[in-house]
Amino acid sequence: MIYLALSVLSSTFIFVVFKLYDVYKIQTLYAIIVNYVVACIVGLLLYENPIQPTQIVESSWFWGPVALGVLFIVIFNLMARTAQVAGVSVASVATKMSLAIPVVVGVVLYQEKLSLYQIFGILLALVAVYLASIKGKSVSINKKDLLLPLLVFIGSGIIDTSMKYFEEKHLAPQEVAIFSSMIFGFAAFTGLLFILLQIRKKPLKLNLKNVAGGIVLGVPNYFSIFFLIKALQSDILGSAAVFTLNNVAIVLFSTLIGILLFKEKLTTKNWSGVGLAILSIILVALF
Repeated sequence: MIYLALSVLSSTFIFVVFKLYDVYKIQTLYAIIVNYVVACIVGLLLYENPIQPTQIVESSWFWGPVALGVLFIVIFNLMARTAQVAGVSVASVATKMSLAIPVVVGVVLYQEKLSLYQIFGILLALVAVYLASIKGKSVSINKKDLLLPLLVFIGSGIIDTSMKYFEEKHLAPQEVAIFSSMIFGFAAFTGLLFILLQIRKKPLKLNLKNVAGGIVLGVPNYFSIFFLIKALQSDILGSAAVFTLNNVAIVLFSTLIGILLFKEKLTTKNWSGVGLAILSIILVALF
């Protein structure tokens, strides 16, 4: 459980950093690329064995980080586009509700057993995530724009499901650090290619604030993945419970920090979501 708690704390700190980006006018895309580079370096430093590129390329899990790295950048841009077209609430709900995908996969493919309390807790978690995430009176989008949040939902779910797959089938405990590092490394490479394609339209300007913002984000971002994989390997809880607790706890703590540090105002629906989140955590973790 300690690994899961550390993953939640790391992810919650990411939320704080993103909020500070608005305060200090940091350009998110450039900071994200720097963050991926920093996260990759952190993983390389934590890897206890000698780094042997040939051995890494020949490992059974190598193409996983390649695909996930590309997917990280694609989903990030889809989330940004969804927020612009359909609103921040829709993007947030689509991302967090994706926990349903690894939960279903864990039960169907890995034959994970869930008690009735846990099943009820997971259903409550989905409702809690929705209620805690929405801002304003309701979430509504045009039918023609449904594809964007749907892609965010599916892509985010694939990322979480892939983490479980590689942890289950390919990763030894000592390989978690280098595996996580490679994900961020290929995400950084993909992001740099994306920026290079944009240079023709908009010249790249090196901004120290963007670099600093990426460095501050990179460390917790790395550990959010590292500790999540460690939590999956611990076998104290099944992956369905781990992903549910991880996503719901992140929503819960992010909401509370938004209130305490950034003086955010919550609607009645938001408070209902917070209450249901606490209840779902109790049901999933304790039963």
